Order: sequence, then C-alpha cells, then structure tokens
Amino acid sequence: MTPEQVKLVQASLAKVAPISDKAAELFYGRLFEIAPQVRAMFPAELSEQRKKLMTTLAIVVNGLGDLPAILPAASALAKRHVGYGAEPAHHPVVGEALLWTLEKGLGDAWTPPVAAAWKQAYATLSRFMIEEAYGQKAA
Repeated sequence: MTPEQVKLVQASLAKVAPISDKAAELFYGRLFEIAPQVRAMFPAELSEQRKKLMTTLAIVVNGLGDLPAILPAASALAKRHVGYGAEPAHHPVVGEALLWTLEKGLGDAWTPPVAAAWKQAYATLSRFMIEEAYGQKAA
C-alpha cells in the first residue's frame, strides 16, 4: 500500500468510528445476507462480537503504516478463525461485506480513491491471513 492509501483508509475509518456499533450491525447483517451459511459460526447475541470487530479493525487500520508490526496479530487472528470454521473462501465474502458497510457508513466520503485503498488493504491482509492460517497462497 502507498502512504496515501494508508492515510485514506485511516481517515475514512475515523469517520466511521462515531457510528461504529451501527457499522458493525450493518456488517453482520450484510455478511449473513450474502453468506447465510456462516451465521452458525457466530454467537446468537452479537453485541460483544460487534465490539471485537470494530476494535480489531481499528487496531489493524491504525497499524497499516507499520505493517510488519501488525502481522503477528493478524497471523494469530487468522489461525483462531480456522478453529471457528472459517475457510479461505470466506475471505472474499467478508471483504465484500466490509466494503459494502464502509460505503454505506461513509456515504459521499466513499470516493473511488477511498474504495481502492480499502480494497488494497483488505486484499493485502486477506492474502497474508490465508497463507498463515492454511499454508496456501490466496487466489
């Protein structure tokens, strides 16, 4: 990622922070709509899960400027998700739900450069996590 892309991702997440709980609701609603089969991997009550999502997203996004510093945590997260039943094929679906959520949450601030930066950030981390968790290269 370029330094400008990192800034765009960080600035846009800061704009979503005030509505983080609503954003998390949108994310899980969209995820379960496009991939209903993953619903069983989550608890019935999602309030704690929504907090974890937004906290983890903030940590990762804030660390994008020093990617090697966040990779060990991303690796551990990826390996934990295997235990929950996550598969490599779930990563694109999660990415789709995340980008959709950001677009809804940012409204007019979801510009083509912001979208491209988020797509790059997600693709970079998703590839790394798949390699770490499953020992395979992402498609």
